[in-house]
Amino acid sequence: MLSSHRRTLLKSTAALGLLGGLGLSAFAAGKIKPVKPGNAALIVVDVQNCFLEGGTLAVKGGTEVVPVINQLAPAFENIVVTQDWHTAGHASFASSYAGKKPFETTKLNYGTQVLWPDHCVQGTDDANVSKDLKLPTAQLIIRKGFHKEMDSYSAFEEADHKTATGLAGYLKARGIKTVFVTGLATDFCVAWTAMDARKLGFEVYVVEDATRAIDLNGSLAAAWKAMAAKGVKRIQSTDIAT
Repeated sequence: MLSSHRRTLLKSTAALGLLGGLGLSAFAAGKIKPVKPGNAALIVVDVQNCFLEGGTLAVKGGTEVVPVINQLAPAFENIVVTQDWHTAGHASFASSYAGKKPFETTKLNYGTQVLWPDHCVQGTDDANVSKDLKLPTAQLIIRKGFHKEMDSYSAFEEADHKTATGLAGYLKARGIKTVFVTGLATDFCVAWTAMDARKLGFEVYVVEDATRAIDLNGSLAAAWKAMAAKGVKRIQSTDIAT
């Protein structure tokens, strides 16, 4: 989950400025076209029942990202899906601590942990990827947060900032240079995935209208600032040629 280092980063990063300097000639002409046969990938972050309406940690408007992502999917030969995959009694669950309530925090060995309602427990329907997603070229599901004592927002690394998921190696082995990040939630798993992708050398776009946020205590605005500072580019689905 959210380390003290990253909480500080979210609060202290410089202002927005995300729309300038996109750096793709295709965008200058009006549309970004993912280059085929495959040096771009669409990353679909945690579009699972637990985060959709009726789920255990529903993100407001979360279901609205599904048709947008489906519309984008045909433009990509490479699609990666991520999936929160928690154990019962996970360290990120408020129910694991006597007297703690959801959205409070605790200290774990990797920093400050936001405590959540029980969600996305392995093997439950709540953890399933939305059945309404249509991603015919999806080739890989990255499951994260499955270590009982450690959480993971990012698709690239666990919350200790040491344990890799293997996604970076997979993408680089496939010749992927640019990633387009979509899904849930903008201010947590989407943001961490985007910033870690930049750290690993990828060009990164977050498709804003294909994401929705939790916005916990101003976390959405802070996340956009943090992403801007890392060089993540903020676009809309209509900016991509499909």
